[in-house]
Amino acid sequence: MAARTIITTQVAIMGAGPAGLMLSHLLAKTGIESTVIEVRSHQDISETVRAGILEHGTVNLLVDSGVSDRVLREGDRHDGIELRFNGESHRVDFKDLVGEAVWLYPQTDVFLDLAARRKADGGDVRYSVTDTSVHNPEGKPVVHFTDAEGVEYELRADFVVGADGSRSQCRSLVPESARTRYFHEYPFAWFGILAEAPRSSDELIYANSANGFALISQRTETVQRMYFQCDPRENVQDWDDDRIWAEFRNRVNGNGFELNEGPVIDKMVLPFRSFVQAPMRHGNLFLVGDAAHTVPPTGAKGLNLAIHDVKVLFEGLDSHYNSRSGLLLDSYGDRALERVWKAQQFSYWMTTMLHTPADADDFSRARQLGELNSVVSSRHGLAYLAEAYTGWPSAT
Repeated sequence: MAARTIITTQVAIMGAGPAGLMLSHLLAKTGIESTVIEVRSHQDISETVRAGILEHGTVNLLVDSGVSDRVLREGDRHDGIELRFNGESHRVDFKDLVGEAVWLYPQTDVFLDLAARRKADGGDVRYSVTDTSVHNPEGKPVVHFTDAEGVEYELRADFVVGADGSRSQCRSLVPESARTRYFHEYPFAWFGILAEAPRSSDELIYANSANGFALISQRTETVQRMYFQCDPRENVQDWDDDRIWAEFRNRVNGNGFELNEGPVIDKMVLPFRSFVQAPMRHGNLFLVGDAAHTVPPTGAKGLNLAIHDVKVLFEGLDSHYNSRSGLLLDSYGDRALERVWKAQQFSYWMTTMLHTPADADDFSRARQLGELNSVVSSRHGLAYLAEAYTGWPSAT
């Protein structure tokens, strides 16, 4: 058996999604070396269609750090959303309430921007690797992997970062005795579609109805993305276009509002859950993004939380290497988890307020409508939603 080729770096990053690439980019700007390894190919990641609502802080980091300003040129800035219930729409005006906005910009495009920047800057990003394993995370970490050409490597680093998504290998490196896992499964999923149709609304519509939740989003001027609440066991093959559009009409149309309909070109069922693993550091292993936590998509927090983790971790690593202080790095987990739990609460609240449980009785339904009315009739209630949706200030 041939000996492994030994290479060294300061920070080994497992995963080349937006979180891993953003961390590598930020580190490079301050002279800190990193190597990113990814089991998927660049093409596989770029063809994985995922929606994206970016908080203002995420957009600022992309632009101000020099990744790209394409989000400002090609993304859609949204100054609010609509909450729709009892057949009536209530606009949540972000700009008026908190002076901020969000951007509709697919996560795929965030990846493409970051991947292009790392390539242009000569970043060490290795796609399509196999046989990955991480060793000695409590001490001097070592990563074994085989590259796309079949060359076996031993990567030696000061720190290893698990940015390897919701099926993270890195999170399992933390011994059971040293970790706590929090988990909540929801009794519903989203039936998502892409449809060839003009936009029904310039902003997202979050619709609560007795027939269940629906989300009306946008993709382009001619292709729209929409979701409705369904059973997690639902089979997409049981749904033709007529049945799909009838379901959307029952949940959204009314009082003069009608969806623009068209051919359905893609459909999928998306189960979701809430998950947190704590702590987010073990020895010299750090977890970021979905490797440490997942949230239901209702609050649009997943990618934004991952980017915030990266920002906080970068500040700690920068201080460690360039200021010779370990205080920020030592506090990474606590600082990151503070925002994680705020996002979990907001996502849980939005999900339970807007979705209708299959076994809901008359009281539950009336109480839910009372909650929605409480929010839209109070500037303070609206301001809480607006602040949480657009993003809280960064941890200090």
